[in-house]
Amino acid sequence: MDLGLGGRGYLLTGASRGLGFAAARALVDDGARVLVSSRTPDSVARAAEELGGAPAAFGTAADLADAAAAERLVTEAGDRLGRVDGALVSVGGPPPGTVLDASEEDWRASIDSVFLGTLRLVRALVPVLDDGAAIGLVLSTSVREPIAHLAISNGLRPGLAMTAKSLATELGPRGIRVFGLLPGRIATDRIVQMDRRSPDPDAARRASEASIPLRRYGRPEEFGRVAAFCLSPAASYLTGVMLPVDGGMLQGL
Repeated sequence: MDLGLGGRGYLLTGASRGLGFAAARALVDDGARVLVSSRTPDSVARAAEELGGAPAAFGTAADLADAAAAERLVTEAGDRLGRVDGALVSVGGPPPGTVLDASEEDWRASIDSVFLGTLRLVRALVPVLDDGAAIGLVLSTSVREPIAHLAISNGLRPGLAMTAKSLATELGPRGIRVFGLLPGRIATDRIVQMDRRSPDPDAARRASEASIPLRRYGRPEEFGRVAAFCLSPAASYLTGVMLPVDGGMLQGL
């Protein structure tokens, strides 16, 4: 299938590694151009180089907790890519902990970076997007089911999902699509770190895999291909959806 990505330009945040990088890889492989960002200059430079460098891939350091970052990222995307056809917004996960144990400072910092940082970027993007553009939010299966010891994420991700649903309604008349992706147990560094918090990481992984109908963790490239499709013109009638990429782990509809 031709996804129609040739010559299109996309901004991806949190994309120097993991799920964001996998999505950037899939986009570039199908002919799109990307600007990838993350908080660390060295890691984002390496990511852009691994993606082939200019003119296919550019990198820039940015922290969405910085109120000025959103406008700068959108401006730079337009300058580097020549056009902006959409974005995949991924923000680093909040610190682990329970509802009562997580400090108020951690809650406030996470709200500012994860929730408000995403919202600021979307607001900066919308004025430069045209009919056929798409905005994807990388969320989590915690949108539908809480994940143990990730209380802050459990609190924020569902709110972002409802925000995305509202945006899909608001932007639909302009031909701009908005969707969320709900990754489950994908074999990224973050998931490995979560398993390592267990006294027996191997046993923790086996237990997690047993709860997944496909009986394995997902591969980042599997997520990346789904993200690229959803951003592409091939998914032109897909909006307002929260799409699990979880190997069937979520049991509800």
